[in-house]
Amino acid sequence: MNLYVCVFMICLDGFSSTVKILKILLIALQVEDILQSSWHKDSEELRALLTSPHLQALMEAHDCVAEEEMDPESSEMALCQYGHTVKVVRLEKSPDVPLGVTVRNEQERVVVSRVVRGGVAERSGLLSEEDEILEINCVPVRGKSISDVQDMMLNMRGTLTFLLIPSSQSKATHRQNVLHVKAYFDYDPSEDPYLPCRELGLSFQRGDILHIICQDDPNWWQAYRDGEDDRQHLAGLIPGKSFQQQRETLKRITTGKNPEAAGNTWNNNSKGKKAKKRTMLVISSLNSDHHSEEISTYEEMALYYQPANRKRPIALIGPPSKRQDDLKRRLLSAEPDRFTTAVPHTTRSPRSHERNGREYHFVSRQTFEADLDTGKFLESGEYEKNLYGTTTDSVRQAVNSGRICILCLQTRSLRVLRSSNLKPYIIFIAPPSMERLRALQASDGSTPKVEDIKEEVDKAREMEQNFRHLFDAIVVNDDQDRAYQELRRLIDKLDIEPQWVPSSWLC
Repeated sequence: MNLYVCVFMICLDGFSSTVKILKILLIALQVEDILQSSWHKDSEELRALLTSPHLQALMEAHDCVAEEEMDPESSEMALCQYGHTVKVVRLEKSPDVPLGVTVRNEQERVVVSRVVRGGVAERSGLLSEEDEILEINCVPVRGKSISDVQDMMLNMRGTLTFLLIPSSQSKATHRQNVLHVKAYFDYDPSEDPYLPCRELGLSFQRGDILHIICQDDPNWWQAYRDGEDDRQHLAGLIPGKSFQQQRETLKRITTGKNPEAAGNTWNNNSKGKKAKKRTMLVISSLNSDHHSEEISTYEEMALYYQPANRKRPIALIGPPSKRQDDLKRRLLSAEPDRFTTAVPHTTRSPRSHERNGREYHFVSRQTFEADLDTGKFLESGEYEKNLYGTTTDSVRQAVNSGRICILCLQTRSLRVLRSSNLKPYIIFIAPPSMERLRALQASDGSTPKVEDIKEEVDKAREMEQNFRHLFDAIVVNDDQDRAYQELRRLIDKLDIEPQWVPSSWLC
């Protein structure tokens, strides 16, 4: 009985290997011949089992399958032709669904360079990086270009049969920690000529939160957009940080753009393999440490729960306007026990009804200028030969009171505000269209010039274009009541939901 069970289990275990199972069946027949000459009780029992209808049916079924799926001649030809141990992998592919595999050329060879997380290939566990692809559905691929092989895999559907030379490298399986980042540039994979497989590219915009799940390839990371992890099984490819910095540096050099005005998008319309190859050689020769100091690509983020006794200050950013100031005043008057503002500094003399530290902090011009030089002011200006400004210490005092500090600031204040430890929540107050803005101002009894309206709209568009990645939210102020309610909703959300903040804020 034990010998029979052993032979039977070996047959089942090796059923996918024709050569192996034929040898086992030959051994079984030899054992049967030996048993026929023996009259031992156990031998008789084993002989009966080996000649049972069930095992005979199993052998016959195997012969039928082997005749249909495995041609001994073609198998022998494959071994002779390629001179390596080969394996056959079959995957089921739905129409227009990428396999999640990219390849590279090594001379005439086509090698698996990447297996994307969540794809058909990765879930099967049958394809590995560094495997050489010999054939796809009996079509030889040696000598074919990367694009030809990628198109072949994309257009095929149903059962895909790969003939492979397995990788000789033993790569330990490991799970990397997920890296959460905010994108500082727009990315459209359809316009990126360097992307290994455009169908696997992940598009995103500045300000999007991305979850990086694999950085094995420093040039191309695997990622999901925040909020799409559950709906999208297949990860997408995005440029790695150093690679994006290098080619952004190259773009600035070749276009002569000012570093302050460039680097917010990636759009390369260059065509042709020769130009592409030449450009890539230049990129690889750049010193990333020297050229990428001022190029921002991604910022590492972390979830932050706002403490009940230390509220985040709310910074309202936008072109100077009466409507923005009205929103601030409305918040302060609605709940004075909940909302407050920072007490500004000034060099003018106090008036009779004013008290130091209540309306203003009254300081000398020398003190004001010294604090200005040391970067203590979020904003400052001069009016009628007097200096005015708001310091980070004033904001901190308001935060320490346990209330929510409301600020109206310009974009030039963002650098100091974000480099403090105040953890601000930044809301961009965008004006409506020119027609709507003219109607709103007319309803207030004012008659603004068309030039002034256009200047405000253009200024807002410029702010959003250059600083959108630093905004936590955008509120369009096309109706004062709706804008106020949206502000309240965003502020209330900070008490009940964690928010993404730069991880450096939590160190």
